[in-house]
Parts: sequence; C-alpha cells; structure tokens
Amino acid sequence: MVAAALVLAAAAPLAAQERHGQVRIESFLSAALGVPKHYVVYLPPSYARQTHRRYPVAYYLHGLTGNEGDWVTLGGIDRVADSLIGAGMPEMILVMPDGDDGWYTNWETPRGFAACMMDTLVSGSASYCVEHERYDDYIAHDLIAHVDSAYRTLATRAHRGIAGLSMGGYGAIVLALRHPDLFAAAASHSGVLSPLYSGPRPFAGPATYLNSADAIHAAWHGLWHAISPAFGTDTTGWYARDPARLARKLQAGGGPMPAISFDVGAEDGLADQNRAFHWELGQMGIAHTYAEWPGKHDWKYWPAHVGESLRFLAAHIAR
Repeated sequence: MVAAALVLAAAAPLAAQERHGQVRIESFLSAALGVPKHYVVYLPPSYARQTHRRYPVAYYLHGLTGNEGDWVTLGGIDRVADSLIGAGMPEMILVMPDGDDGWYTNWETPRGFAACMMDTLVSGSASYCVEHERYDDYIAHDLIAHVDSAYRTLATRAHRGIAGLSMGGYGAIVLALRHPDLFAAAASHSGVLSPLYSGPRPFAGPATYLNSADAIHAAWHGLWHAISPAFGTDTTGWYARDPARLARKLQAGGGPMPAISFDVGAEDGLADQNRAFHWELGQMGIAHTYAEWPGKHDWKYWPAHVGESLRFLAAHIAR
C-alpha cells in the first residue's frame, strides 16, 4: 500500500541520486497520542552527501480520509521539490505525518482507543485509533522534537514552516497561529479556513457566521460525525478553533505573526470560506498572500499548485 508505493530503487546511479531527494517511511512513538505513528520524510538531494549541513523543515499535512503517503503518491511532492531545487529553490526537508481524521487539534470530546476501534463509521484499526486525541500536541511537540533529533535540521522557528490541504490546510494555518514560536510560515491549499461561515453565497463582505449550536450542526450535518468530536457540539469549542479568531488573538497579543499564504479552486465548495478568511485578515491588516485558481477540491488541483506553497515556504524559512 503506502509502503510499496514509496519504495525507491536502492541501486540508483549516483548521478540520479544527486538530482533527486530520498523518500522514506518512518515511525515513532507519540506520547500525546499514546501510539506509534508513521510519517513520510523527503530528504533533499544533497542530504546524503553533505553530512554536516543542516536544513530547514516544512511539514505537509494531509486531508480528511487521507494518510501520510498522499502528498507523495497522489501529489508527487517529491518530484515537484526535485524540479524546483534543480531550478534553484533552496533545499528543505519535507515531513508528512499521519494525522488520521484528527483535524490537527486536541479534541473537545476524546473517545479513546477502545471506542474508536468499535466505531465502524471510521473503520477503526490499530493504525488509525489512538489512546488520546491530542493531535495539536502530537504535531507541535512530539513530531517536531522527534524530527529535530532524528535529522540534521535547523531547529528554530525561523527555519520551520507548515502547509496542508483541506483538513490539513486548516491544520497548517491553525497550528501556525497557535504556535507562532514554532512556525515562521504557513500555507494552505483548499483549506477549511472559516468553518463557521454562513454567508453570503457567493461571498461578498462583510461575512456572516453561524452563532448557535443548532446552526453549526445543521450546516455541518453531512460531516458532523467526523468533526464534532474534535470541535465540540457547542459554540465554545468552535470559536476556540476558528482561524480568524486565532489570528485576531495573536495580533492582539503582539505576535509574532507567521507569514501566511493560501489558495483555493474557484469551483471548490470551500471557496467562500477562503474568501471570508481573506477578507477577515484584510480587515485586521494582517499581511498575507491569497490566490484563486481554476479547479475543484481534488487531486487534479493540489499537485498543480503544491509548487507554489513550496516556493512560498522556502522563501521564508530557507533564507
């Protein structure tokens, strides 16, 4: 499955090795989740040769129902990185963790390993279920500490970025806003960036938002089972996880504000959410980069635009 798709030819010619990075599947024990978790790591072309050099790190998060292999097997991020590096982009280590369907947040209503294994709606399995649904702590503390100890990283905020798609786009922006001491830059493709947005549709500022538990439930009815354990069943948990509110809170506290970039397909069902977040950041005077491109919420759109987030992150963390 994922492992088979990521196997590299061990005896590749030296010239090819110099042009291409190495992709590995690794695992470590996450104290926050209480279980071992897999991640995929891309080591840039010079990593094996320059044994004393240290590298910036960009974390790439997958979407709902996805896994740690998606960015390579479906998105070709390793090939895009190779091409951009060959054209002069600074080298970075890329880390793609398994985030389950955890929304990259510490859950409002944890259920634990046993209950997860009994939940047929999520196809409970030992590789999916965790003891403690503390996905924010898993990324921000466990994974970063592990990566910085296992690889030759530049282990500072200035050289660390994060990106993702859909659920992972939400996770990237929120983790950067929650942990500005860890991430200097964040990028989102088709992210769930305004989960409380209610209208108008199509977007036209000012935005309006869901303001009751019943309204949130009704708006998210199709995905309620997948999101309510993480965000909660009332407005308190949703407000605490809202990207615009987190940006406002960080700004009020004096930052530091991460560099932010996000894009969405013009035909994506999340386009209005992204437009609303763009509008909110503009109202706050927070500098950011925003783009809309032709496309939908699919694996045709994301591989076509991952190069933009790679260049954005490299410009901010690999200087």
